[in-house]
Amino acid sequence: GQSSVDGIMMAFDEINAAGGIDGKMIEPIQADNKSEASEATSVATKLITQDGVVALLGPATSGNFKAQEPVATKNGIPMISASATADDVTVADGSVREFVFRLCFNDSFQGTAMANFAARNLTAKNAVIIKDNSSDYGKGLAVAFTEQFTKEGGTIVAEEGYVAKDLDFNAILTSIKGKNFDVIFIPGYYQEAGLIIKQARALGITAPILGADGFDSPTLLELAGAEALNDVYFSNHYSSLDQDPAVLKFIEGFKAKYNSEPNAFHALGYDLGMFIADAVKRAGSADPAAVKDALAGTTEFAGVTGSFSMGEDHNPVKSVVVIELADGVQAASIKVGP
Repeated sequence: GQSSVDGIMMAFDEINAAGGIDGKMIEPIQADNKSEASEATSVATKLITQDGVVALLGPATSGNFKAQEPVATKNGIPMISASATADDVTVADGSVREFVFRLCFNDSFQGTAMANFAARNLTAKNAVIIKDNSSDYGKGLAVAFTEQFTKEGGTIVAEEGYVAKDLDFNAILTSIKGKNFDVIFIPGYYQEAGLIIKQARALGITAPILGADGFDSPTLLELAGAEALNDVYFSNHYSSLDQDPAVLKFIEGFKAKYNSEPNAFHALGYDLGMFIADAVKRAGSADPAAVKDALAGTTEFAGVTGSFSMGEDHNPVKSVVVIELADGVQAASIKVGP
């Protein structure tokens, strides 16, 4: 979540330095959900009932974000995440959650995009999935990838699972090594993915490895090592290779503020900060109901992670970027449309 916070605070600092929203300064109130659903609910309750916030930004992950939805909806407070990608974040049981929004694409789109990339760009026929069974994120991506890869004529020859904080994946990798596959899809986060990739390459598994936005962290390189991170591709919301002037300006500003290179979660957080400010300005007030309506009515919002309009399902209509790593650094990016 810290990457998202850094991006949000950069946006708020820029907005306040330029005079705020119609002359009023943004007052951010930060709270730590400790990456626990129960704490996310408790924190949201305090922010709404005691601190009087007009919107909730985050949490970063789907499970914790969904945990605060009942209290936000009960109190009529809009909530937006820059990185909660589970399909049921904004729509559940066929109904759109009125006060819930996101500005990242959802897991179905990521999983579908990576299945298409595997089948069409890499001409893969057989795939192995090694998924994070402890997260909605990992399970949702696996389902979407399987459905689309099968539609493209591919076959899932094995599906293995792990849980967050696992360290040794040699048993899983040894069990798949003898199978016939063209790609491995790892729907999960960089902490485990980095170790899986390192251990796979050490066992002589050379097949391309695919992932999603959970790969995007310098820690992936630290854990896997540069040599292992070749023929690795992942879907993302943003690429530092993008030569768009808005992206270049953001990167320059982020480096100046934090003395480090921004990743996609920093960029999404920055867009989130700008997005809520834009909605408040368009609403003409900080009334939560008016802000909610402004969020829903968004058209052609221009962010550093791409331009988007808000769909009826409260998901943004935007492109996904597939990034190729070579020796652990971004070597190429390919845009896949909605």
